[in-house]
Amino acid sequence: MPEPVRTLLFSTLYPSSAQPLRGVFVETRLRALLSSGDVATKVVAPVGWFPTTRTRHARYAALAATPKREVHNGIDVLHPRYVTIPKIGMSVAPVLLALGARAAVKQLRDEGFDFDVIDAHYYYPDGVAASLLGQWFGRPVVITARGTDVNLIPEYLLPRLQIRWAARQAAASIGVSAALVERLRDLGAATERLHVVPNGVDLQRFRCLDRDLMRAELGLHGNPILLCVGNLHEHKGQRLVVRALARLRTEFPDFSLYFVGDGPDREAIRAEVDSAALSDRVHFVGPVPNTELACWYSAADALLLASSREGWPNVLLEAMACGAPVVATRVGGVPEIVRAPVAGRLAEALDAGSFATAVAQLLRAGTDRAAVRRYAEGFGWDSTSAAQLELFRVLARRGEADRIACA
Repeated sequence: MPEPVRTLLFSTLYPSSAQPLRGVFVETRLRALLSSGDVATKVVAPVGWFPTTRTRHARYAALAATPKREVHNGIDVLHPRYVTIPKIGMSVAPVLLALGARAAVKQLRDEGFDFDVIDAHYYYPDGVAASLLGQWFGRPVVITARGTDVNLIPEYLLPRLQIRWAARQAAASIGVSAALVERLRDLGAATERLHVVPNGVDLQRFRCLDRDLMRAELGLHGNPILLCVGNLHEHKGQRLVVRALARLRTEFPDFSLYFVGDGPDREAIRAEVDSAALSDRVHFVGPVPNTELACWYSAADALLLASSREGWPNVLLEAMACGAPVVATRVGGVPEIVRAPVAGRLAEALDAGSFATAVAQLLRAGTDRAAVRRYAEGFGWDSTSAAQLELFRVLARRGEADRIACA
């Protein structure tokens, strides 16, 4: 049998004991890959430097409380610190990030983990920093684009120039959707180095649980029960969801909507709820661990996602794997996920009327939860992990051949 490919996963979007919900999707993808037994991985997940946990801001306290090294869910993770600079920091972040991580990468090499490939997630600043590390340590770099990193950040000149540079330096670039690969191509990435490798869904963690039992355990009431899961942020469209449901109250007077998650738009969403006189119908749950989300998805009649931009929203597949269909906006990789009526409905425009129409169509049609689950089973991790493994093997062999040639 061939030796395992040794990869160094590099990303600031990775969970820790201090921030267990951060970047769970990156860890999930890695754990699926490691389950093949054909890859050995160490993780370097830098965090911004903050001097003390004595702060009123939970985010900064979590940064300071993050251990320098830990075994998280069985994976060896280093959390080196890097300097962040307010206001001008966005333009210099990749260099500061790479400099902050350099000693940790060298430490792993000195300990005997001579990795073959750097596996970077999120194009800016992480992918640009990884490209610098690739040059310094003489290893090929694969960068995975996930959404905002190539859809929004390139609107700024200096980050756009750095992203283009990294795309030229990278041995390969991955988009988690075909839409993101097209965006990378627009930014100048060479077609032969582009790969569509969508995320899968953990079909063991996310499975159909008894709906009535889950509703009773969670204390949920209403008919239908609707769910929004994710960061409460303007681009996630939660206020649009509230406006859409206000249009449907006559037809579905007993509905309940539950927001699972937290974020900067919470108070604005609450104001929208009050304005629509829906405070008796809409509930704010707060953050829920990823390991407990299956209970919420299983209890729901549908998951709603009204984003103005997306890469490959994992929540859609998670909900479907638990038997809940979805209503979402036609952005990014969403149409690549919701390809059949059994999976859900897509709003034809980014407005409350279109979203309300899609919700009503779904609820009127009824749901075969077992059929929704079967649809989700077509998005397991096996094909994703196989595609990653093949790419890493090719690059590892190429890198070894180049080093021999230069010796």
